[in-house]
Amino acid sequence: MIKGVIFDIDGVVLDSMSIWNDLGARYLKSIGVEPEEGLNRILFSMSMEQGAEYLKEHYSLKESADEILEGISKMLQNFYFYEVKAKPGIETCMKFFRDEGMKITAATSSPRTHIEKALERNGLLKFFDAIYTTGEIGISKHFPDIYNRAAEFMGLGASEVLVFEDSLYALKTAKNAGYMTVGVYDRDGETDREGVKLTGDIYLTELDKIVDYRDELLK
Repeated sequence: MIKGVIFDIDGVVLDSMSIWNDLGARYLKSIGVEPEEGLNRILFSMSMEQGAEYLKEHYSLKESADEILEGISKMLQNFYFYEVKAKPGIETCMKFFRDEGMKITAATSSPRTHIEKALERNGLLKFFDAIYTTGEIGISKHFPDIYNRAAEFMGLGASEVLVFEDSLYALKTAKNAGYMTVGVYDRDGETDREGVKLTGDIYLTELDKIVDYRDELLK
């Protein structure tokens, strides 16, 4: 029986994955430079610091790498603070678990300030009992530490917790650590959608459809 829930934020709670796909292009356009086709694929595996270095060198920008990084970071902050919207159906999904008396936590790779501001603006912060970030914990979702920390806060074992993720690698991490998992479809997210569908114990293309699994989750 599921007694607690851990939500990833980007691509699950917030419709935010698009910014990560075109952040570099957005920055270049903001300074009057036309980005190359496929820039998002080039930057995808890079850290923000590496991406700033790439943009400076590849486009011969006059700005320093630190200035580029600052510009990108400001655009990202503005997106979360003022622009990003909630994923369709997420409020119904979260209210379902809250009405069942479950604790709800978040496990995110994004900065706390960005996430809390976006959740508050979209009326969703009230649902969370705690938020954990990989930056604060100091280790990525390739390891289960962030899920374990959230489960410990809720006073639950892994088998009693449901984890929502849209990224295949994170979904696998949670599943391998003994959590029940929900793979979530996101149009701007994971490219291996079939992998997400096959890996999760439940697969959702519409978040409010979680209510259809009530008997399975609460048995």
